[in-house]
Amino acid sequence: MALSDLLYPDNPKRRQELIHLHQELLNCMSINFHATNELAGVLNEHLGCTIARIQMRESSTVKENCDIIIRTMSEIQHQLQKIDNDMKEKLEPVLYQRLYDIKEPELEKIAIAHKVFSIVLGEATSTAGMVAVKLLSSNFITLAVSKLISLLAQIGASVLGGISITILGLGIEMILHAILGAVERNQLLEAVRSYEKHLEEFKAASEKYQHDIQEVASLVRQQVQ
Repeated sequence: MALSDLLYPDNPKRRQELIHLHQELLNCMSINFHATNELAGVLNEHLGCTIARIQMRESSTVKENCDIIIRTMSEIQHQLQKIDNDMKEKLEPVLYQRLYDIKEPELEKIAIAHKVFSIVLGEATSTAGMVAVKLLSSNFITLAVSKLISLLAQIGASVLGGISITILGLGIEMILHAILGAVERNQLLEAVRSYEKHLEEFKAASEKYQHDIQEVASLVRQQVQ
């Protein structure tokens, strides 16, 4: 047993708590990587985008993996804005406004959006208009992406950012290593508090992001069948 554990018996428990919270954070990040790839796939296939797939890097830190997701989410935001600009440019102002009118029937919106993509892409899939309407006029994906970008940036900038995502090995030791007594105990408490603070909100935002994307992907699959 380390000298610090003799001085502060709760430290081993804190270590285990930290490792558990770390795993929960990684699970959320894994959800975000998967959901982002699913959204990118829909955009690439139906709206003519070219967004590259991403994957978690086990040899990298939490911050580095946060930055990977943020870059791709920012690219998705950029592509959605470009799509919106294309529709605004190609449509009469009245038709464009109808896309964002909550009273407008969704089928009418889809027909209007599909007309634009038939022009922009030359040939658009039958689901292009539906995807555009779901991603833009409903605004739910845009809001979810913005929320997660903000949370990921906060996590990357926190005490968590420098920790390797690999639990086994030296990742956790970056907080636990060679620090005795009260200094280690304070760092452990700081790390646990930081995890707890960010994780609750991050989990909720990640689950909503995944749910929203699955809703769009499910509609796409139904259209294809």
